[in-house]
Amino acid sequence: MTGPQGKDLTRRKFLAGGLAATGMGLFGLPRRAAAETTLSLGEHEITVFSDGHLTLPMNFVLPEQSDAEIAALLEPHGLATDALRPDCNITLLRTGDRLVLFDVGSGANFQPTAGELPARLEEAGIAPSDITDVVLTHGHPDHLWGILDDFDDPLYPEASIWVPQAEWDYWLADDTLANMPEERKSFVVGAQGRFEAIADQVSMIRPGQEVLPGVEAVDTSGHTPGHMSYVLHGGGDSVMVVGDAITNAIISFEKPDWPSGSDQDRDKGIATRKALLDRLANDHTRLIGFHFPHPGNGRVDRAGGAYRFVAG
Repeated sequence: MTGPQGKDLTRRKFLAGGLAATGMGLFGLPRRAAAETTLSLGEHEITVFSDGHLTLPMNFVLPEQSDAEIAALLEPHGLATDALRPDCNITLLRTGDRLVLFDVGSGANFQPTAGELPARLEEAGIAPSDITDVVLTHGHPDHLWGILDDFDDPLYPEASIWVPQAEWDYWLADDTLANMPEERKSFVVGAQGRFEAIADQVSMIRPGQEVLPGVEAVDTSGHTPGHMSYVLHGGGDSVMVVGDAITNAIISFEKPDWPSGSDQDRDKGIATRKALLDRLANDHTRLIGFHFPHPGNGRVDRAGGAYRFVAG
């Protein structure tokens, strides 16, 4: 199956600022507004909102695999082989008097099919000023750029914003822009501008820290130098918000050792992904994947020498 953008999708076009909206879903059907999904975790309540979806050229997603290898993996699942069109899932935690967002989506300036979170929150009766905490996994556009409004002011003015220390240090380092490949320089400029705009609201996170009551930070670097995932604990159970440490419900599980073009350190990304899948399978911990099919929640099962995502 070939998606509507065809073979003209290129890694450079995507990284330069996104692609035109297709209005189509994963299987070529018109997309419908994604419903909210709520999970219980002891006294905590987790709601997963959609920020829309992205279009990622396959030569960006899997730059080192042959067309034949990609087709052999994806076609049995009915997936296109020219591009992926992953959902973007934003986790909201209600706990006590706190409303906590994990990542904030793309905002209006990345891809036209994303940036829907503010509208979804409004539909749920949640104003930006109601958000007490924003906890970031990393500084890529689809996770960070929605932190500002259309006037480049902080969208969540009352929130404490929690950022992994290593992620903050990396994006704001003097040499990051110069050392970044040309096609990703917009990522650096975007991260720097947004971090500077929210600096007065920011507190730093280190691995192993209890960021908020029942929220544990887990080092899952590799996708970016400071990427962090978060285990939410409650009622004797737990759910991990994995961010982009595990990016795809098929590829990452069935071929965890395939390099991902979205990982800044591909070798470390592979090691982190395999260790995380092993941990989740052993502990039977539920997870929420940012780019899994909405709402992105489920479990990890072993499948031969690899893994399988079990939704729900």
